[in-house]
Amino acid sequence: MSTIPTLEASTTAKVHLIGGEKGGVGKSLVSRLLAQHFIDENIPFLGFDTDRSHGSLMRFYTGYASPVLVDRYEALDALIEAAIEQPARRVLVDLAAQTHEPLVKWMEESGVLDVADVSGVALHYWHVMDAGKDSVELLQRLLDRFGQRLHYVLVRNQLRGDDFGQLERSGQLQRAQGLGARVIDIRRLHDAVAQKIDATNSSFWLARNGNVRDGGPALGLMERQRLKLWLGHVHGEFTKLAL
Repeated sequence: MSTIPTLEASTTAKVHLIGGEKGGVGKSLVSRLLAQHFIDENIPFLGFDTDRSHGSLMRFYTGYASPVLVDRYEALDALIEAAIEQPARRVLVDLAAQTHEPLVKWMEESGVLDVADVSGVALHYWHVMDAGKDSVELLQRLLDRFGQRLHYVLVRNQLRGDDFGQLERSGQLQRAQGLGARVIDIRRLHDAVAQKIDATNSSFWLARNGNVRDGGPALGLMERQRLKLWLGHVHGEFTKLAL
């Protein structure tokens, strides 16, 4: 008989699954921000990118990430094995659109949650949300499917809308919090700054600290200041989570 994960704080190994199922909500952005946070905080991590065509982690953090195919169980097995082998090293997985169901199938058919619980691995599912109804419905489906078996982080991505009234009124936010979910906000970043960073394939470190000669974006003085303030806000939100 399988056991029900206890979700105790004593777990040392952590796998961060950056999802949300819906395309365009900012999953890759959150993955990049989390990668940068780990680098800034000297937290060792191993990144996995599930996007075969233009993976964000592979593009912006080449030295820290490798591709993983969600339709191959042996490839997904490496996520758990990597966490068990080096518990102090975080595992970060950027889940591209259309990868949620293959991931869930692997988890259910492989008994991943049972193995993780016995091995002291905490599975953190980051549900990245825009302000639309779809994100709320997908959250409900996620909670229906896994209940208390995962650690949840709800990410209200204000770059994709800042009115989360539908989430508040749905009751799903309160339900998730009742299951121990933590909630963070990613504030809006000025469009011109974001576009310049992406145009040069810059990491957030390079955008913040580098210059054009280093291959970074051509940010003006005030644009760089806005970026620093924004990254400071993100850092504060992540720090609350004790990653």
